[in-house]
Amino acid sequence: MARMADPVRVAVVGSGPAGLYAAEALVKQAGGTVEVDVIDRLPTPYGLVRYGVAPDHKSIKSIARYLQQVLEHPSVRFLGCVELGDDITREELLDCYDAVIYSTGAMVDRRLGVPGEDLPGSVAATDFVNWYCGHPDAADHAFDLSAEEVAVIGVGNVAVDVVRILAKTADELRDTDIPEHVIDALAGSKVRRIHLVGRRGPAQAKFTTKEARELGVLPGAEIHVSPGDLELSPADAELAETDRLVRGNLKVLRGWTEPPTGDRPRRIDVRFWRAPVEIEGTDRVAGLRLERTALDENGRVTGTGTYETLPVGLVLRSVGYRSVPLTGVPFDERASVVPNAAGRVLDAAGTPVPREYVAGWIKRGPTGVVGTNKSDAAETVTALLADVEATGAGRPRPARRIEELLEGRGPIVTYAHWLNLDTAEIELARSLQRGERVKLGHWAAMRAACHPQ
Repeated sequence: MARMADPVRVAVVGSGPAGLYAAEALVKQAGGTVEVDVIDRLPTPYGLVRYGVAPDHKSIKSIARYLQQVLEHPSVRFLGCVELGDDITREELLDCYDAVIYSTGAMVDRRLGVPGEDLPGSVAATDFVNWYCGHPDAADHAFDLSAEEVAVIGVGNVAVDVVRILAKTADELRDTDIPEHVIDALAGSKVRRIHLVGRRGPAQAKFTTKEARELGVLPGAEIHVSPGDLELSPADAELAETDRLVRGNLKVLRGWTEPPTGDRPRRIDVRFWRAPVEIEGTDRVAGLRLERTALDENGRVTGTGTYETLPVGLVLRSVGYRSVPLTGVPFDERASVVPNAAGRVLDAAGTPVPREYVAGWIKRGPTGVVGTNKSDAAETVTALLADVEATGAGRPRPARRIEELLEGRGPIVTYAHWLNLDTAEIELARSLQRGERVKLGHWAAMRAACHPQ
């Protein structure tokens, strides 16, 4: 882009991979003509990398080291503990910047829509993931792990992560960054049998082959799938010939058909072709009623009228995620995304809204892997900078700076403050003799670490 007399000021709302890849793209595409403020309601950056990636997946979590370089660029600032809609309004944000990119993700779970879903013991997998990943909003959550049997509904990577964490012992997880209070709770777990339930068949499983393999090598848990659950329709058999993921998953699943031996303390049962129809219980979850499913002549899943009940005391649903509306920003309730064209926010008439953009899951829905956000963010930034260039040097300048607005509204967490928290977690791990870091998972402890006396 042509060099502007004044740097373009951009706010990126959300410091997960999508937001930080957007900040990186702004720096690379605009050179020295941009100032980027990455704003997050949490005192910690990295979003889903910190609070969504399973703690025992250390290679994926290492992405944070790459994203750290973005935050340390001279043209980028981190402003934590700043919540859009609470600490600052959309209108105020637009007063402070030439453009705003919303990258707030999609971390609210979808519901099953069955009777009993709101019973105690029926919970969203996202809540459980937030808890074991040390998200401060989930620090005081309590999960009853006294039931011997648990059901995890869904066959994506998050569901597999949840199963794996439940199937491991606390000692196996002690060298991860799981908060100490979570380790203590997992140490007291009475869970012995875990059911992974999928509404459709193995060809439609969304977990990756790598994730599947990890379930099959857990030292303390054997795994089983009924051979009948792996039967394929002609269309699925054809898909298995052409789709590498399906072919790889089926190879792993077929290795789990041997009858269980009972020689390990925990057991995982993978159950395809079963749809939840009711979560049973009065005061809390006492069972999960499933209906056997099959494909009709049009390839749609339909019930067969055959039922079974699993005697589970905990149900964790992982059937998809959705974004939530941002006050004043257009939102498609059906698709749970902000309507956009190449990242440009669109109004109800399909017209681009000036100076507002989206990146990541709130732009395209919860699809892809962490790295998908890089090309997604680059597309948005290309559109943003093209719009800035089209307005020319005579564009109106932002009316104020965000520091002026936030003065007196509570302490902002800068990148330097985050580094204080980062150091505190590393030192905590050392004191507990537990791996590289142990997360501080409570708001008060995190704030105190950010602003030491």
